[in-house]
Amino acid sequence: MKRARVSFGGLIQDATEVDGKVRLNDGRIVEEKDVVWLPPVEPQTVFTLGLNYADHAAELSFKAPTEPLVFLKGPNTFIGHHGHTVRPSDVMFMHYECELAVVIGKTGKNIKKENAYDYVSGYTIANDYAIRDYLENYYRPNLRVKNRDTCTPIGPWIVDKEAIEDPMNLTLRTYINGEIKQEGTTADMVFGIPKLIEYLSSFMTLNENDLILTGTPKGSVDTKVGDVVITEVEGIGRLVNTIVGEDY
Repeated sequence: MKRARVSFGGLIQDATEVDGKVRLNDGRIVEEKDVVWLPPVEPQTVFTLGLNYADHAAELSFKAPTEPLVFLKGPNTFIGHHGHTVRPSDVMFMHYECELAVVIGKTGKNIKKENAYDYVSGYTIANDYAIRDYLENYYRPNLRVKNRDTCTPIGPWIVDKEAIEDPMNLTLRTYINGEIKQEGTTADMVFGIPKLIEYLSSFMTLNENDLILTGTPKGSVDTKVGDVVITEVEGIGRLVNTIVGEDY
């Protein structure tokens, strides 16, 4: 099943996908273009992985980390499908990051990797923009790099975990204005989903609607005002986002 949160007729509603359309929780079925897409989950704690694809680390001239490189994101960063991301006027390099996002489904602590998927409810797509101008060190990303308002589109749908046979073997792609710019596979993660859940839960409790953004493969390039950026994860869908200026 694919699940979403949308606004329709001034009301926020949970929704599901049916034959390419949106079924609202009041039973009405509407076109995707007629709703305002919200982040499909109201994020709680959000963990973001840095340098979790060896090819991405290599393109940045870094060695892959020997333990997960994790930082946190605030809820202000998240917007929905077809949302607008603001590019600050004074920056020189702002790039997308197509990521598989893992949605935690229940509370857990000290979870063993063999049981990790028992704590996953589903998966969605995140586009975790980074502003390189502010980057001090990839091992300690500055707040201004990863916690800018509107800079993490997410959605459109959460796909139930049962619908994804192997989340560690999914193709990721990013398109700018229809031209493919990034392609990789979750099979190339340095730390896979079970290991990440085991690691994070070893020192803090994971809760329902926590998110783990699992990193991005190589191929990140600069984006400009007016660019339409589509991030795609096999089996999950396509997330559309437009870059706008500060005067939008």
